[in-house]
Amino acid sequence: MARRRHNIDNEDEDEQSAQRRARICVVGRPNVGKSTLFNRIAGKKLAIVNDTPGVTRDRREAPARLGGAAIILVDTAGFEDVRGETLEARMRGQTEDAVAEADVVVFVYDARIGVTGLDKTFANFIRRSNKPCVLVANKCESRAADPGIGEGYSLGLGDPIEVAAEHNLGMIELNDAVNIALRSVDLSETGEEMDTSEAPVRIAVVGRPNAGKSTLINTLIGRDRLLTGPEAGVTRDSITIDWVWEGRRVQFHDTAGMRKKARVQNELEKLSVYETLRAIKFAQVVILLMDARVALDKQDMQIADLCVREGRAVVLAVTKWDLVSNKTEAAKVLREKAARLLPQIRGVPVVMFSGLTGKSVNRLLPAIERLQIDWSAKIKTSDLNDWLSEKTQAHPPPAAHGRAVRLKYISQTKTRPPTFIVKSSRENAVPESYKRYLVNGLREDFDLPGIPIRLFVRAGNNPYA
Repeated sequence: MARRRHNIDNEDEDEQSAQRRARICVVGRPNVGKSTLFNRIAGKKLAIVNDTPGVTRDRREAPARLGGAAIILVDTAGFEDVRGETLEARMRGQTEDAVAEADVVVFVYDARIGVTGLDKTFANFIRRSNKPCVLVANKCESRAADPGIGEGYSLGLGDPIEVAAEHNLGMIELNDAVNIALRSVDLSETGEEMDTSEAPVRIAVVGRPNAGKSTLINTLIGRDRLLTGPEAGVTRDSITIDWVWEGRRVQFHDTAGMRKKARVQNELEKLSVYETLRAIKFAQVVILLMDARVALDKQDMQIADLCVREGRAVVLAVTKWDLVSNKTEAAKVLREKAARLLPQIRGVPVVMFSGLTGKSVNRLLPAIERLQIDWSAKIKTSDLNDWLSEKTQAHPPPAAHGRAVRLKYISQTKTRPPTFIVKSSRENAVPESYKRYLVNGLREDFDLPGIPIRLFVRAGNNPYA
């Protein structure tokens, strides 16, 4: 994957030291304000916040600073006292894994409601984990919380810290309590820290609901980091996963499934789609994941077109390939269909695999590497102008109103995606069909298959104007 240097901010400088970052895990039952507190400590709105219980399902991590120290902050799903194969039980498993990996647990309960039986059950689990714990009584912005604050002592997790995360109250006291808890944690017992001297390749995995996006990322990184299941719409937040592939930093962004716009009526689903659109905007490469049985339908094409309009490099990934009977014929049909329906990214790679079994998944990252290099390509201006001269001689632009249109000069103004400016004697006289001819020529002659190319025609300077 193409490499580039970047400026290291203050938080990244902390990672260069021998001491690893502490992991602070925010836990509690559903709807006590964990995500609100997570956003407040992180200093930005990262997790989706909604009054609906159970909005957060996956673990979400973010770098943050607490009490002057650099930490990794972890938001978790609301704890439910259930077992088995239900969605709530799998969410509980994710929360238990987060507690096991944490250095300090921040246990949050709703002081306005008081301590519930579920709070007590979860508190017993936290005590058995032997993790340093900070007890937070949230929603303490009014006197209605006073009785609930007193009830917090019954949990046996120490004195409750009075906080109102939504109103930014009690954060100084929380910082102090976390710093005291961290004194008992050995941060030198480290495994190898990830090298952050080089920016990661940001890869967004998008597609319709239940396409297998979380399953694919779990298979790629080799562990069950993301919540999966047969239910559609399991993922709600955009979850970032840092990973290293062949010594290179990769950052996967798991996203919520995107349905047809007319079907998205629920406010929570709108927030999830917004997070997906944001992930696409800030990605370098987008994996458009499709179910092999219904690949390249109208919704897939709309998502692909959105990614191209944002200028992202796109890989068409077809999963559940193990369910296809005649694989050779199906692959031929898919590639022909992609070429016909997506001419704006002619030559886009189409990779078929099984995300569940892992068969042929190893083809995906090499395809992304090739695409990302082309997406970052820079072409010499002299080569471009020699090429333009050949193209205009072979096929001159059509005359407008009886007057010839001359293309004088071409240059590449930016990469990611490759963007070109053509100087012309008459800016508005070059038809779209001729611009497509030039774009297709650039893609073919400079070997840039499958990436969006932007070309603009501008009027040359007129010394007599």
